[in-house]
Amino acid sequence: MFYYLRLLQNVHESLSFLRIFQQVTWRSAWAAITALLISLVLGPKMIRKLKQFQIGQQIREEGPSAHQSKRGTPTMGGVLIVFAVTAATILWADLSISYVWIAVFSILAYGAIGFADDYLKVKRRHNLGLTGKQKLALQFLAAMIMTLALKYLASYSTRLSVPFVKTFTPEIWWPIYLLIFAPLVLVGTSNAVNLTDGLDGLAISVTVVTSGALTAFVYVSGHSQLAVYLGLAHNPEIHELTIFCAALVGASLGFLWFNAPPAEVFMGDVGALGIGGAIGAVAVMIKQEFLLVMIGGVFFIEAVSVIMQVTSFKLLRKRIFRMTPLHHHFELAYPPEVSRRMEPKIVFRFLIIAILFALLSLSTLKLR
Repeated sequence: MFYYLRLLQNVHESLSFLRIFQQVTWRSAWAAITALLISLVLGPKMIRKLKQFQIGQQIREEGPSAHQSKRGTPTMGGVLIVFAVTAATILWADLSISYVWIAVFSILAYGAIGFADDYLKVKRRHNLGLTGKQKLALQFLAAMIMTLALKYLASYSTRLSVPFVKTFTPEIWWPIYLLIFAPLVLVGTSNAVNLTDGLDGLAISVTVVTSGALTAFVYVSGHSQLAVYLGLAHNPEIHELTIFCAALVGASLGFLWFNAPPAEVFMGDVGALGIGGAIGAVAVMIKQEFLLVMIGGVFFIEAVSVIMQVTSFKLLRKRIFRMTPLHHHFELAYPPEVSRRMEPKIVFRFLIIAILFALLSLSTLKLR
């Protein structure tokens, strides 16, 4: 919306300063600030409303015993993240670009799926929301709508970008890419973020780092000279996604203010699935599907730990970890009376690992 203020510079030369609204970097910074302020201003009001309507977290009995003290903490706070990102993007992005609307759709669609799951859990007063099959079906449906929109509404290529290899860019037949490969990326990422959301401040702090790295990748992918120099798939319309990614950084920082240990509010599935859908969608649109494993390394490790645990137990009747996702394994390394105090240390260590993965992913820009 503010992007169109640049048109006023044609009215009179005294308004030439409005040219700044053409700059993606300037608008990205303000999108992040806007999303951050929305989160900080609306956060306390949202928490009060969640408490008023008794929308509290349900804790699984089979989970770590130290988590039982968190029962009743307001949840579904991810609504604030989804709203802040959407509002900031609409305010600062060029709304004539299809990629912007596809990104907004991704966070809204996956957020809506998470909202339905959270709502059913709260309504039924136990930890049963949508079934696994229902959730996956809705996630794949949303992903296919998004990928079909990419084909018919945006100038999109199904040619893959392979990390560390500049000349190898295989192209996948579009029905396989848009109906199978890309949806798997989105669904996998959204569920990986959801699995990571198990400790106060863990998922949202890792999101800040991951979305920050994605912001850099989006910017260079949309910049003609930098993209060519670094061997990235260049698409000038991708540039506007920088605003969306920056808004996600700002909204995540704002939510972390309230979700830092000890958490005043949890994001719930509405936040975790919404964030995961947004991250997966951006990775697909900038052709970094494979590198996303490194960009969001902590999310990937958490998801793999669950897969390894389930596979090992089904095949060998043995568990590899004390409990999964992986952060619970480290929690249970301490006695119950100590693990609650050690939770912030575990979160910060995972955050350090997330920063390392982000830096490694950015280093690949020169290794092509």
